[in-house]
Amino acid sequence: MNAPAQTTPAKINFVQGLHMALDEAMAADENVIALGEDIGDEQGGGVFKITKGLSTKYGRHRIRATPISEQAIIGAAVGAAIAGLRPVAEIMLMNFVTVAMDQIVNHAAKLRFMSGGQTNVPLVIRTTTGAGVGFGGQHSDMLEAWFAHVPGLKVVMASNPADAKGLLLSAIEDDDPVILIENILAYGQQGEAPPPGYRVPLGKAAIARAGTDVTVIGYGRAINDALAVAEALAGEGVSVEVVDLRTIAPFDEATVLASVAKTGRAVVVHEAVRAYGTGAEIASRIHEELFDTLKAPVGRIGSTYSPVPFSPPLEKAWIYSQAQLSAAIRATIDFKRRA
Repeated sequence: MNAPAQTTPAKINFVQGLHMALDEAMAADENVIALGEDIGDEQGGGVFKITKGLSTKYGRHRIRATPISEQAIIGAAVGAAIAGLRPVAEIMLMNFVTVAMDQIVNHAAKLRFMSGGQTNVPLVIRTTTGAGVGFGGQHSDMLEAWFAHVPGLKVVMASNPADAKGLLLSAIEDDDPVILIENILAYGQQGEAPPPGYRVPLGKAAIARAGTDVTVIGYGRAINDALAVAEALAGEGVSVEVVDLRTIAPFDEATVLASVAKTGRAVVVHEAVRAYGTGAEIASRIHEELFDTLKAPVGRIGSTYSPVPFSPPLEKAWIYSQAQLSAAIRATIDFKRRA
């Protein structure tokens, strides 16, 4: 008697999307392995249950629970990648990557260049972060700008569960190291389930909402805020186009510039602190390429330049808000050039 065919649910959350990507990748390629703290089924399948069931299905030699040592996790993963495997290393919280920056920046990112292209490092580093859950300043930072600044690293962040799956599959298949950032508040977010094999090309943005008056550019949770603000402003007659970068580095400059050239106005938004953020690089590129086209300076929205507070009221005040984003859009729309 044949087993019933498995069906894809109509809706999935981020955890399910990431789990599906790992499952598909491991089924397709025995060289795909995962390393991280507590990720085996004996430990519960990881703190966020993303690897639950996979060590039972594929074996403990492919889902490897590690000691509590980020240096060991990334060091072993870099070595495995050089040796021909495709490791997916999990760093439980993004602040903990600071312990392994030597392996990431001086080894994973540079070995292809320093070997004259002879040694690829097909490594994925998955990590979680995000403010709003009271984890405090040592567990909540968005550090994507650090990695985007390092040649040789690709940096991605999904805004919905389908893209979380698609980006992870593409990252695993890429021959260069990829940092995949997951927002802790998004894990329970529901979205349309993609079909088996669904991939999101690295370096390709998406138009999450079409508009004509102003372009809002962001990634991760900021896209959901941008869509909510765009819907509210539509009632006032303001048409907002939302560009979901999906890949932060290298960002899809062509899609961004085409959108801003159409609307003539832009606002960049991200959860990371505003100062020295990736939004500054994007705004600079827009100003350089579209100076004569812009109807207003590019606006930037980010969080407060301080460590993330532990106190819930202070943490809420620390992070950017939809109200701030809405005000920035209005200011861009209302901008008048001086005579």
